[in-house]
Amino acid sequence: MSRLFDTKTQTTIACSAKLPVMDQRRTPYADAIENYANQHYLRLGVPGHQVSDLSHPKLSEFFGKHILGLDVQTLIDGIDVGSYPTALDESLLLAADAWGAKRTWFLTNGASMGNLMACLALRALGDRIVLQRSVHSSVIDGLAFSGLAASFVIPSIDKHLGIANGITPEQLRESLAQTPDAVAAYVVTPSYFGAVADVAGLAQVAHEAGIPLVVDEAWGSHLGFHPDIPANALSQGADVVISSTHKLAGSLSQSAMLHLGAGEFAQKLEPLLDRVYKSLQSTSVSSLLIASLDIARMTMAAHGKEYIGRSLNSMDSLRQEISSANRFVDIAPQLMAYEDVVALEPLRIAINTAVGGISGYSARAHLFDEFKIHCELATGSVLLMLCGAGVTPNVEAIASALNSLPHEDQTDSVALDLPAPGKTHMTVRDAYVGLTEVVSAKDAVGRVSAESVAAYPPGIPNLLPGEEISAEVIDFLQATVQAPYGHVRGGAAPDMSAFRVVLD
Repeated sequence: MSRLFDTKTQTTIACSAKLPVMDQRRTPYADAIENYANQHYLRLGVPGHQVSDLSHPKLSEFFGKHILGLDVQTLIDGIDVGSYPTALDESLLLAADAWGAKRTWFLTNGASMGNLMACLALRALGDRIVLQRSVHSSVIDGLAFSGLAASFVIPSIDKHLGIANGITPEQLRESLAQTPDAVAAYVVTPSYFGAVADVAGLAQVAHEAGIPLVVDEAWGSHLGFHPDIPANALSQGADVVISSTHKLAGSLSQSAMLHLGAGEFAQKLEPLLDRVYKSLQSTSVSSLLIASLDIARMTMAAHGKEYIGRSLNSMDSLRQEISSANRFVDIAPQLMAYEDVVALEPLRIAINTAVGGISGYSARAHLFDEFKIHCELATGSVLLMLCGAGVTPNVEAIASALNSLPHEDQTDSVALDLPAPGKTHMTVRDAYVGLTEVVSAKDAVGRVSAESVAAYPPGIPNLLPGEEISAEVIDFLQATVQAPYGHVRGGAAPDMSAFRVVLD
């Protein structure tokens, strides 16, 4: 008898139903939605536009009547309810098969929802985890919502370029030895700039300690679908993987997946993740987002080798153009020099623009304003360009625009001297839900922060809820916002002249 799961209740069930054929060329959910739309039902339910171009002419004109027709409500027999397997059941099973998961959940509130799911589920196992300090802000939110305490591991930081990488298995082992009550290890890989950590080694260390490894693989949803890119985290022993499918694998913005590995912790984690999923996923889930996940999965699983291969060729050509121009420097060799970086994700190119006489921020602005080229990210020294899996960007246009960038005052990057985090006085949750007040920067010294504050570069939180605010941290944050193109996320005042603190 097969063990299946019911997408209505999100519970595992014993069932003798015949499993669908794992043909990765199929898109069951997207096909079911399209079939429903093509039957042109007279809709007397939600969503309220009811595919009416008379009552909602601007909406129909903006999106097109076909898109409105595909915007289908939940609980339709054969699509997401009814006899097993429904179209949604089949699409979920195909996604799990494609990524090598025991089970996969489709998420419609981004990978942020996956991070919240993971934190809330882990809280049932205990009250402390070991966490890479450079995690996404949604993980910090997960600590606040769940009440988990965290022992942090600082990733390697290239102070010259202002970017953070990952952590090594040895760092994780040391932190776990100092945190014997940890119930999970939580890491990020690839980094925003494509640095891939030793997931197999990290998983081995976590498992030796008797705990699961959770991987925020938001920037690696396409990994494993081409022989010339790194393997995905599930194939290397990760137990829970958060996958931001929309980032590089091609689904619509805000759509993502959470994958459960088939390892020794699966039986314990699956019902916990189920319970949280039901609380966080909308009861009016977007059929457009779910269908896009179904189609992105098919594209990666059935055509990934061909499509990603084309993208790799384009990015290789762009690297050659940048190298031959002899102005900007690809930072890939510099990243590979770090012990925690075992590979690089090749569908992104990060270049040091400072050595070519222009800051990353300024280069990004010029490309956007003058050449209509929208790059993903910049720091004071680096410009980051991403290529979606399967996309073939116009290499000639990009290279020409880069070569046309003006020479400005900057001749080199400015080294960062990051202040040490303050002493932890309480959990993130206690600081998050407690009474707070806003005080001046001078009066904030020695107080406990009620919010998360992070300077870019490199984007690692300098303050977390529950941590003591030091004069050094305040000086660093104020210097960041005063510098050209400096940015700080969070804080009670844009100029860092005030901070929100826990009320004494």
